[in-house]
Amino acid sequence: MSAQPSNPALPATRTISRGRPRLSFSLWSVVAITVALVLALPVLVIFGHVFIPAGEVWEHLRQTVLADYVTNSLALLVGVGIGVLLIGVPVAWLVSMCEFPGRSIFQWALMLPLAMPAYIIAYTYTGMLDFSGPVQSLIRDLTGLGYGEYFFPEIRSLGGAMVMLMLVLYPYVYLLSRAAFLEQSVCVLEVSRTLGQGPFGGFRRVALPLARPAIIAGLTLALMEVLADYGTVAYFGISTFTTGVFRTWYGLGDPAAAAQLSAVLLTFVFILIVLERWSRAKARFHHTSRRYSTLPRYRLQGWKAAAAFTACLLPVVLGFLLPAAQLTTWAAQTTDHWMNARFAELVFNTFWLAVAAAVIAVVLALVLAYAKRMQGGTFTNLAVRVAGMGYAIPGTVIAIGVMIPFAAFDNALDGFMRDTFGLSTGLLLSGTVFALLFAYAVRFLAVSLQTVEAGLGKIQPSMDDAARSLGMRPLQTLTRVHLPIMRGTLLTALLLVFVDVLKELPATLILRPFDFNTLAVRAFELAGDERLAESSSAALAIVLVGLVPVILLSMTIGRSRPGQGAPDQRPDTEADAPQKPLPMPAGTT
Repeated sequence: MSAQPSNPALPATRTISRGRPRLSFSLWSVVAITVALVLALPVLVIFGHVFIPAGEVWEHLRQTVLADYVTNSLALLVGVGIGVLLIGVPVAWLVSMCEFPGRSIFQWALMLPLAMPAYIIAYTYTGMLDFSGPVQSLIRDLTGLGYGEYFFPEIRSLGGAMVMLMLVLYPYVYLLSRAAFLEQSVCVLEVSRTLGQGPFGGFRRVALPLARPAIIAGLTLALMEVLADYGTVAYFGISTFTTGVFRTWYGLGDPAAAAQLSAVLLTFVFILIVLERWSRAKARFHHTSRRYSTLPRYRLQGWKAAAAFTACLLPVVLGFLLPAAQLTTWAAQTTDHWMNARFAELVFNTFWLAVAAAVIAVVLALVLAYAKRMQGGTFTNLAVRVAGMGYAIPGTVIAIGVMIPFAAFDNALDGFMRDTFGLSTGLLLSGTVFALLFAYAVRFLAVSLQTVEAGLGKIQPSMDDAARSLGMRPLQTLTRVHLPIMRGTLLTALLLVFVDVLKELPATLILRPFDFNTLAVRAFELAGDERLAESSSAALAIVLVGLVPVILLSMTIGRSRPGQGAPDQRPDTEADAPQKPLPMPAGTT
């Protein structure tokens, strides 16, 4: 076989046989591996403490409260898991496959609770449903009953925490379920109807199994958020792993025991990840057709339309509209507490910290994603995966994993300088903004990395070849070719990280410098002092900013179905052309 002619303008490359792992290195791959190792430091520190002999504090925790941590955490996982499935999957199917009044509004409104952090909705409902709140006060005024003479569910309880978490976490299941339903081929659904399946039968036997991998992925994301939550369970006084780590760190003053407790929590997280991957491997479905047409929706009428409208309305009202209205009312009543220089300082601290963290995360994501594109070897791909695992790790665990090595470095350096030069260096890393930004980079790099990788993936490799043929080096290709094309992608990545940092609570509580507050920390402090109305201004600011990525998600998911707006995927026949909503067959539910 004759050799292919070489292009003298292109640099010589080494041919690598197919099927073998690529072990070659370049400067980009070395940088990517170095970044991944640095970002993996908190996790390595946490797991390294597993091999440290258990001390008295750990034995005390094991004998007294560890069982409560495990029991309550598992109860939250089960309760919230069932709740988000019962809410997210049915409403996703209704807005995707049925036509009823308000459907076009609900398809984006059902994502609004994503903008409401769980700890904020917990404060809000506590203020409304507590003994002194407006709901119970109205009950006493109308009935004349006193305290203890009527039954009212306790909001500050394990069940109350489950409800709060499921109201704000069901959108994870809704988003991925709806995307899966929109991606399903109309051919499969039509075949199920010809086999005698009604709307519910087609949903249960066809649409639901096809969407199961996406549903499990959404459920896993929601359960990870449950394990990572601190504000809700701490405010409700529920003993879980996150509250236990805080008590061990601050109350007992034992970093080793806090790290060991974090390792147990991290084990739960990795079990969830393994179960999700196993579930997807056991249930893989592929579309055999590359042709798509508009999904024919079932037209709901009468009580069925009313039931669908109510089912979609309740999560929006309870998960966003009602708490947002209460926060707005409180903010209007307490203007003298937040219209001042102190609140302006909180906003400034929060925004510049979030901007700095977002820029760092996007720059690191660019380095990693471009190294993967340039090199694509085994170690480079592994480095990218390791660097992107931080989003699955609770902020509490990351904060402990950052504080321990940083404090050890500060103490070692200070001791050396004292012994050698008689000078004290103090705290250079721990208790500084640098430690906080490093924790944010570890925690939220995955958000920017996935966005940047998606943007780079849309750029044809021929663009790189053309740039090389013009004598551009890789860095020049990135800055002069790719970055201008990816301007919108980079802005989206910056925005997503910005909002996530804005809402982050546990890592900020542990790592923030002395007398340095953010909106999330201030809301938590005021709510902890039972000054719920005064905490509303900081909470409302977080919610309003959190609406921005929700709007972006709504715009994106509407175009998620294959063939949507694509000129090369036109209907095969008239039968595949967009159809009007189908009437609901008589006698079906």
